[in-house]
Amino acid sequence: MKKLFGNLLLLAVVVAVVSFFAAPAVAFFGIRSAADANDAAGLSRLIDFAAVRQSLRPQLSGDPAALAPAPTFLEDPIGAVRRQFERVDPAAVADVDAYLTPAALAALTRGEGRYASERSRLSAPVAAETNPMPAPVFWGVNRARMAVVDEGGSETVFTFERKGPFEWKLVHIGLPEGVAPAAAPPPTAAPARLPVVGKSGKTGG
Repeated sequence: MKKLFGNLLLLAVVVAVVSFFAAPAVAFFGIRSAADANDAAGLSRLIDFAAVRQSLRPQLSGDPAALAPAPTFLEDPIGAVRRQFERVDPAAVADVDAYLTPAALAALTRGEGRYASERSRLSAPVAAETNPMPAPVFWGVNRARMAVVDEGGSETVFTFERKGPFEWKLVHIGLPEGVAPAAAPPPTAAPARLPVVGKSGKTGG
């Protein structure tokens, strides 16, 4: 009986450890699944939208240093404080939410990078058969990063932070280097068709 109890206890410890370290990957695939299903409530449980917005704004303003997640206060107190006071181009703020719609988030998890915002503008879904696997970039006790690489080798990096024993939330999205696509201009109205005047002086269609 003691041996059985010991084996069950060992199994429980192994499952807890595996679950602890697998939780960020579970959160990543949970975001992809919730985005595909247009599940806003599910996305809000897995994403710290305020933190992700803050991470995207300087990247859209063209600041190369913003491609890396902001350091924590324990890792780099001076750098963490400096990043809090960095100036952000106000013109880029309007583009941030284009990356946070379910369609855009689904595209980001599939490596579409800066072009994921086009999914919001065009309401174009991502092909369901395109499901690239994320690769671990960093795995720690309280923070984990995973990257999705597109066909050209560009990485979109997702940073998760632990909020509880098995709860992780997305707090930073690192877009690939480059320039985000410009918003398409609004369609212009077609010019009114002028009547055609024939030789007889009568108007035609």
